[in-house]
Amino acid sequence: MSDSEDYISWRKLREFADVDLTQSFVLSWHFESGTLLIDVDLFLEPGHPFYEKPRPAEKVCIRPAIIEFPYCESIVPNGAATGASLADIAASLDVGAIEGVRRFSDGPYEIRGAFGTVKIDAERPVLKLRSA
Repeated sequence: MSDSEDYISWRKLREFADVDLTQSFVLSWHFESGTLLIDVDLFLEPGHPFYEKPRPAEKVCIRPAIIEFPYCESIVPNGAATGASLADIAASLDVGAIEGVRRFSDGPYEIRGAFGTVKIDAERPVLKLRSA
């Protein structure tokens, strides 16, 4: 895909309302039952319903969360498709800070960060906060 293709920034996706993915961190990647699961420390903005004012020692509101990509058909890290299973590909992905997420007009999602660029062909993501 070229950079000139139409895409939608994560900031316009309702699933990510009142969060800042560029201040969030991927902790792990898993694939099970047809769903890609991305375990993250998620930055919540003040408008988010679960936002809590940070304690004095904290500067921001970070909460554990999972980004689920259901009905995931492919995971392509750094533009290189492999013959490995989706579970093996997910397990091999690195962790790190998220730089951005976008959805291309033809369907796939792309997540970029310290771990590289990962293209995901799946249904709309589901964001679930976890208890701390």
